[in-house]
Amino acid sequence: MAVRKAEAVWEGTLREGRGTMKAGSGAFEGPYTYSSRFEEGQGTNPEEMIGAAHAGCFSMFLSAQLTSAGFPPKRIHTTATVYLEAGPTITRIDLDTEAEVPGVDQKTFDELAEKSKANCPISKALASVEQINLKTRLIQ
Repeated sequence: MAVRKAEAVWEGTLREGRGTMKAGSGAFEGPYTYSSRFEEGQGTNPEEMIGAAHAGCFSMFLSAQLTSAGFPPKRIHTTATVYLEAGPTITRIDLDTEAEVPGVDQKTFDELAEKSKANCPISKALASVEQINLKTRLIQ
């Protein structure tokens, strides 16, 4: 299986400093600051990157589950909202997914979505997060 790398550089103090985060593939590089992480400043932050990773992993895992069950999806769109609370600690992640899957019924879709939430590698890596919620919408 693949091994992936990413890197970050931080320069300066917590509040006045700044840094960059970069995917090892070079596909993404973005600045981050205290303000972009703990306030509403410009730039990215680690929690946003976790959200992107979780949404991507979940969507791919759900695609695999649906395809294996005989319902290849046309499109899966997932948003992950990551809540950083005092501590600082990630206390909750809300996954909101909308999928166009011909022929699947809501019950089967929901079962496969829950299975994907529990078993995608990023969900497993985030097992210490107190609450991971899933909202689904099926488009046929």
